[in-house]
Amino acid sequence: MLAFDVGGTDIKSALFDAEGTALGLRRTPTPVADGDRTEVLIERLGALAAELQADHPGVVPQAVGLVVPGIVDADAGLGVFASNLGWHDSPLRDLASAKLGLPVAFDHDVRAASWAEHRLGGARAYSNSVVLVIGTGIAGALLVGGEPYTAGGYAGEIGHSPIADGPVCACGARGCLEAVASAGAIARRYREATGTQPDGAKDVIARAAAGDRIASEIWNSALDALTLSLAQLTAVVAPEAIVIGGGLSRAGGALFDELRARLAERLSFHRLPELVPAELSGNAGILGAALRARELA
Repeated sequence: MLAFDVGGTDIKSALFDAEGTALGLRRTPTPVADGDRTEVLIERLGALAAELQADHPGVVPQAVGLVVPGIVDADAGLGVFASNLGWHDSPLRDLASAKLGLPVAFDHDVRAASWAEHRLGGARAYSNSVVLVIGTGIAGALLVGGEPYTAGGYAGEIGHSPIADGPVCACGARGCLEAVASAGAIARRYREATGTQPDGAKDVIARAAAGDRIASEIWNSALDALTLSLAQLTAVVAPEAIVIGGGLSRAGGALFDELRARLAERLSFHRLPELVPAELSGNAGILGAALRARELA
């Protein structure tokens, strides 16, 4: 299988053999264009596929897995919307299939990552789970009865669920979780409050632990926002587990222990979900793409 995990700045690509080993795994820049980047992306996928097959002539792909960010209608094969890639209702699955001459399994990047975590990683013991990726932004995916719940690509936008009246989010709404509690937001809020540029969210968390009052207030408010969002998910969806990945998950106990305690304090009769670290790290998306491609092969 050929697998492609497309992001706003780079593309991960690899050829997977029959045993599931990733061959030639590489990261290359996502091509740039004014406006809609569909055409240049499809050309780049063709070039990457040719390189991978030339490097590994003994492995003949039978299908392709392609995952992209934004709003994705996997059933229709459409990239409905991606602000950083410029497309609206782009028929990415059919265009990629025509370019590569193979059937294409098409999905959302975080949803594919959640599928990989369900099959191979931290969510594999749970048929009902939420996968939450907290990095520069916050993205999520829901698995219900062991299957992704997609709602035409609109489900799982946990980072854009409202948890307060402000601040204004980059998406245009007010009080989105991502604007308060993502790793990017934590670092940005500290810079705005102090004039000092921290070395990412991990630096803010370390400053909070060392007694920095402003860092402590920002980290505490981020934890409160995350707790509120997880409490809402618990009350409405009742997942058995919430699997947390992304850069912020590397905070370890400063994140997981605090969230467990705050969630237990916030809720009453609800079934508390297990809070589980993601296991597949930055390769979850491309592994999910390969798993989806295997289902077609």
